[in-house]
Amino acid sequence: MLATSRTLSTRVWTLLLVKPTRGLVDEKLKVIVRNLSPRQEVTFHCVHQSEDKDIWEGFGHYISDKEGTITVGKDASMGGTYKGVESMGLLWSMQPVPGSRTGLRLRKKHVLSPMVFHISVFDGHITQGFSQLTALVTRVVERWYMAPGVQRVEVQEKGVKGTLFIPPGPGPFPGLLDLWGGGGGLVEYRAALLASHGFVSFALKYLSSEEIIVPTIDVSYFETAWQILQSHAMVRRDRLALFGLSFGSSVALSMAAYSKIIKPRCCVCISGSHVTPVQRTLSETFQEITKKMYKTRVEDNQIIWRDIILPIPADPSMKIDVGQIKCPVLLVNGGDDQNLATVESAEDMEKIMEKAGNQHLLRVLTYPGAGHLIEPPYTPHHRASNFVLGKDKVVMLWGGQAKPHADAQEDSWEKIVAFLQQHLYFTAPQAKL
Repeated sequence: MLATSRTLSTRVWTLLLVKPTRGLVDEKLKVIVRNLSPRQEVTFHCVHQSEDKDIWEGFGHYISDKEGTITVGKDASMGGTYKGVESMGLLWSMQPVPGSRTGLRLRKKHVLSPMVFHISVFDGHITQGFSQLTALVTRVVERWYMAPGVQRVEVQEKGVKGTLFIPPGPGPFPGLLDLWGGGGGLVEYRAALLASHGFVSFALKYLSSEEIIVPTIDVSYFETAWQILQSHAMVRRDRLALFGLSFGSSVALSMAAYSKIIKPRCCVCISGSHVTPVQRTLSETFQEITKKMYKTRVEDNQIIWRDIILPIPADPSMKIDVGQIKCPVLLVNGGDDQNLATVESAEDMEKIMEKAGNQHLLRVLTYPGAGHLIEPPYTPHHRASNFVLGKDKVVMLWGGQAKPHADAQEDSWEKIVAFLQQHLYFTAPQAKL
């Protein structure tokens, strides 16, 4: 689609091409501007208002070629919130505008509506005050987590709460249980995006400030959720996976190792560890974690958690026995994770699985310069953000640097989806032992 602007003195139209103007959040954008003056300095600017009414922006400084054309995916940004040839830099480099609240994190809460971005071209190399200026041309882009036809179904059954996302089509489809981390609540956007790629995805609510106090959530809760997913008419009951991030990875690894009911075909674990077994109630599990809180550090008013599991304990009872896992496991870690010692955990898991004879099931992706919050591609990097710890609001240091973190998100997401497709769609059914 084209947006145009006319400069009256020269009667030349500035053309801005953005494709697609409506697509999934993991689709790359093609952004081209034409009919500029030769060697004209311009600023590409992308702005988004979050559901919390905060304004986020990313921008790059470019110079047109002799034909007056700039192709964002081929030409280099000379400055701004990103530099170099970055086809998606306008999105992954987004930051809160100057004067915003501190500690923000950009996340989609309501997946039935799109994220709306305004992409504009301004004359000259500009670094601030965009809202006070008139753009040469602007284009509006919608980015969705839910593809057309994906169904969203709220689940409150047998004491389990969550949201089921079902791909379009006749089915049945492979499925997965989507487990987020210690931030708690019901987080839907990743499950919606996975359903858009052909997997029935069950975003499970299992942790919140209220549920930490009430010691009722235990292994049976996750097993019941698994059975709900497994029994759904649109799900292939023999092709299910576990997908966890942070503490959700501890849950996934624990269920894969010990549960008699949960038998996944594969597991994806992002920024997780095997040092926190989940075999009792969640309140008891967090009591064990609390005993190690004295190891946390504070630097520049930001809390660093990664030391709480260091050194990796030698006592097998303090770790998940990953040697018992019988399905392929994909670990995705950031080399600069400041929230959890994921790299050290992965190294120990490899040793345990090598000794147990199941190391061939483990694949580890470690990304230097990436932090803890490895999200779907083109999500802005958050080195630190606000976090509710018990009753206190703190700033948690997640780690990572913007460019390597963005690269990690793009590369890992492609590999995650391929891993799920390989083990849930393309492999033959496992033989019974």
